[in-house]
Amino acid sequence: MTEHTVGTREEWLAARKELLAREKAHTRQGDELARQRRELPWVRVEKEYEFETDEGKKTLTQLFDGRRQLLVYHFMFGPEYEAGCPSCSSIADGFNGLHVHLANRADVSFFAVSRAPLEKLQAYKERMGWTFPWASSFGSDFNYDFAASFTPQQLREGGEYNFESRDSAPLLEADSGPAAETAASTGTDMAEFLQELPGMSAFALSDGVVYHTYSAYARGLDALWGMYQWLDRAPKGRNETGPWFRRHDEYTQDSR
Repeated sequence: MTEHTVGTREEWLAARKELLAREKAHTRQGDELARQRRELPWVRVEKEYEFETDEGKKTLTQLFDGRRQLLVYHFMFGPEYEAGCPSCSSIADGFNGLHVHLANRADVSFFAVSRAPLEKLQAYKERMGWTFPWASSFGSDFNYDFAASFTPQQLREGGEYNFESRDSAPLLEADSGPAAETAASTGTDMAEFLQELPGMSAFALSDGVVYHTYSAYARGLDALWGMYQWLDRAPKGRNETGPWFRRHDEYTQDSR
């Protein structure tokens, strides 16, 4: 016998309509938040960043590929990683195909960006079967300047992530547990793994000048994680007790 509330179809419909009213209010609030994102002041990008791409070296301006908007996902894949972060990999499974629609309908260019050398990104991309554009910022300040990468000193002294200071000491000292296991799955230890964190940034190109318009980190990325949008509508929700997802080629036959 289920422990969940059981009712008649009529009771379900009445409750569903009440929830629908709240969902509509949530949707309208989301629309308003999206408008407020667009109203944020733009900040001129003064640095000349350079990236390695499948088509050779490109500047940040060239990543726009003739378009006026650029969306970047800061993918956790540091220079010493042997595999991408599992959570970033799960999010990236939803990227395939979207860049084509963005480019052709919304005047938006899309790139994932990581600090690992391009050869590592290309090999992992092939392993995962991905087709979206992925650029290396190896040797560049790009990920540091947009708060998705951290120096060892910043980790020790406390850097800023998600627009607030964070204390990495407890995680740095952990040699077991979910975080350490995740680090090990990338071929690194905690000190190396924590130099990267996930995020996304948006840019605009106007009259030849690049502007930073928006960034989000941590739970601010939930809406970009397609799997979570489905789980939030499943009977038991996310039902999480800790990191459970793996790279899509690491699930066993029994778990499919």
